[in-house]
Amino acid sequence: MTEDEASDNIGNVAETEPDRDGDPDAPLFSGQHPFDRLTPELIMSAVESAGYLCDGRIFALNSYENRVYQVGVEDGQPLIAKFYRPERWSGEQIQEEHDYCFALVEQELPVVAPLVLANGPDSGASVGHYDDFRFALFPRRGGHAPELDNLDNLYTLGKFLARIHLVGAVKPFEYRPAIDISTFGEESVGFVSEHFIPRDLNAAYSSLTVDLLAAMREQLSTLLPEDYIRVHGDSHAGNILWRDDLPHFVDFDDARMAPAIQDVWMLLCGDRNRQQLQVSEILAGYGEFNDFDPRQLRWIESFRALRLLYFSAWLARRWQDPAFPRAFPWFNTARYWGDHILELREQLAALNEQPLQWL
Repeated sequence: MTEDEASDNIGNVAETEPDRDGDPDAPLFSGQHPFDRLTPELIMSAVESAGYLCDGRIFALNSYENRVYQVGVEDGQPLIAKFYRPERWSGEQIQEEHDYCFALVEQELPVVAPLVLANGPDSGASVGHYDDFRFALFPRRGGHAPELDNLDNLYTLGKFLARIHLVGAVKPFEYRPAIDISTFGEESVGFVSEHFIPRDLNAAYSSLTVDLLAAMREQLSTLLPEDYIRVHGDSHAGNILWRDDLPHFVDFDDARMAPAIQDVWMLLCGDRNRQQLQVSEILAGYGEFNDFDPRQLRWIESFRALRLLYFSAWLARRWQDPAFPRAFPWFNTARYWGDHILELREQLAALNEQPLQWL
């Protein structure tokens, strides 16, 4: 967790139905959201319940799925306090995230893991409880996003991802779900179709997503249960801090079961030629420590498509949270949905292209 923490891109629960015609001025929520209770006093009280004396300095960090704050501590370095969104992850699912981080740290991997609370009612645990909120504390780490145009950086990232995946393959998550067509694809399409797509675009969206899901099913037909391991799940550059010529991985909140390619493809950007160079360099580093099955390269565009579908559904499911209309004012407009349909058409075309190669 850092000041550079990027927004989380996964959601799960919805209780209200927004306006289907995309009116940005329509009232989308009413009453108090649970996070509205996170006053400075409550935040400091939660941190102090774990045995730290706050100095009154609180700085909200860039996070939407949860709420994350830098909290000043008397006679010590500031801490990062993360308050989990109620009703998203269960206690067992949060603990699995923490246990995965601890296992990675034990292998001397550069992962920012939660602190074990030394005092208070949750002493000896990494998950604190205060006023109906679950929270975790992290050490503050500095750094900047890695330069993904630097092939040496990509080679280094590949080496560390390989080691992370070696740990991830030791055992599966028992409680955390997988990234798959059902949850990320079909459920996302169903929710958006029923509650958010403007009526005049619904037919185009429905027809397109039928074709897109069918193409993904065909492309992922070779994916086997044993291909699923514990992964970071959201390994974009904003969740990697670069300092001292090394990457430091943060924010495992979206850790799930998925094939290794999930953490690899999220480092790719630009046109096809650029991505070909990038993936070759990442996998060259990966191969120093772990085996990579080249057939996973065929799945890149399917997992990219799943993320596109899920991101729109995540915004839709969270639209009742007042922070989301403020942070994403362009969402749920006719223009947004028109652009989204165009983006999905382009992604369907990408699914039909030859996959990247491991050169």
